[in-house]
Amino acid sequence: MTVLVFIVSLLAAMALGMPLAFSLIVSGVALMLHLDNFDTQIVSQNLINGADNFPLMAVPFFMLAGELMNAGGMSRRIVNSAMVWVGHFRGGLGYVAVFAAIVMASLSGSAVADTAALAAVLMPMMRDAGYRMDRSAGLIAAGGIIAPVIPPSIGFILFGVIGGVSISKLFMAGIFPGILMGFALIVTWWIVARKDNVVVAERVPFKQRITVTINAFWSYLLAITIIGGMKMGIFTPTEAAVVAVVYSLFVGLFIYREIKVKDLYRIILSAAKTSSVVMFLVAAALVSAWLITVANIPAQIVEILRPFIDNKTLLMVMLMLLVMVVGTALDFAPTVLILTPVLMPLVREAGIDPVYFGVLFIINNAIGLLTPPVGTVLNVVCGVGRIPMHDVIRGVMPFLLSQVVVMGALIAFPSLVMMPLKWLLMK
Repeated sequence: MTVLVFIVSLLAAMALGMPLAFSLIVSGVALMLHLDNFDTQIVSQNLINGADNFPLMAVPFFMLAGELMNAGGMSRRIVNSAMVWVGHFRGGLGYVAVFAAIVMASLSGSAVADTAALAAVLMPMMRDAGYRMDRSAGLIAAGGIIAPVIPPSIGFILFGVIGGVSISKLFMAGIFPGILMGFALIVTWWIVARKDNVVVAERVPFKQRITVTINAFWSYLLAITIIGGMKMGIFTPTEAAVVAVVYSLFVGLFIYREIKVKDLYRIILSAAKTSSVVMFLVAAALVSAWLITVANIPAQIVEILRPFIDNKTLLMVMLMLLVMVVGTALDFAPTVLILTPVLMPLVREAGIDPVYFGVLFIINNAIGLLTPPVGTVLNVVCGVGRIPMHDVIRGVMPFLLSQVVVMGALIAFPSLVMMPLKWLLMK
């Protein structure tokens, strides 16, 4: 009955058009009334405690870093450097999109920001070269969802804070699966686009390739600095976010000189608006999370899934199917915030490594960005590329399937996550 009260109240509030953060608070209040434990102080105190968390400071800083990178020309230079190396192959712009998506994922951690930047730069080029736009849009959308998996990942920060899991370990564990997702997209693109009659870019002289790559050096250096600094213990993920902001601001102002002082207000305001939405969502979710714990909902979920608890692989399959279904109806952050406190007790009782579960959980939520009816990344591609939604859905299907296959491989072979993590954590 308690689970039903939570689900019905949450869905009813959303059906009325209430913003998700307020829907979460409403579902929390409904639980309090059901448990005869209503107290406004509990709501306000948990709201404040939800946002008052040091690791969460990384979220606004990484979002600001992403805005500075796009405004400062760092994202564009990454695309250009990939273009001069692989743009002359048949279907080369698709390979450029995947390579740029992987590199940009290691800079911002936001699927929406990366997808918007890639679509704005590459889709006009792909249209002019005669590429099928539905397929091109699908590839760019699928490339964008690598961002929540490769560090620095905002998704890992949210999961780590809510689930009590080491964010640094989550960051390190996401590197290889994120690269594997990119490799799967490359193979899929080669299969579906190899016979297309498109204009192939001219081969760029080797000297010019070196020049363009050197011009993007400062963009690549940021990724090396963030990942290397965390691996060597120089700074925490939150401190890495601050480093990313300072670095991006310095490069944009003084090296590439594409950011003017007058632009800073607009950039900071844009990052603040996005950050405020995420932070309020986190605060509201922690109200529900506290009441979910008090109402003993995790124990009820454990009882429902107890028949699978002795088989870790089968349990992971069931959990991933649950997350996939929820991900079709909810956006990335709400799914992470709602399901993490519900599923983590079951994961720990089953003896599944929380870091391993966290990686698959975030990959699954990232895939949810490609699934209608919500499909946030699909909407971004539609808006930037001016393509009908039904065309993008048709074009993304092969790449969506390839990402599901990657997730299935990680479920079947946990060592694909844990072995690279052990190697990366070696001093």
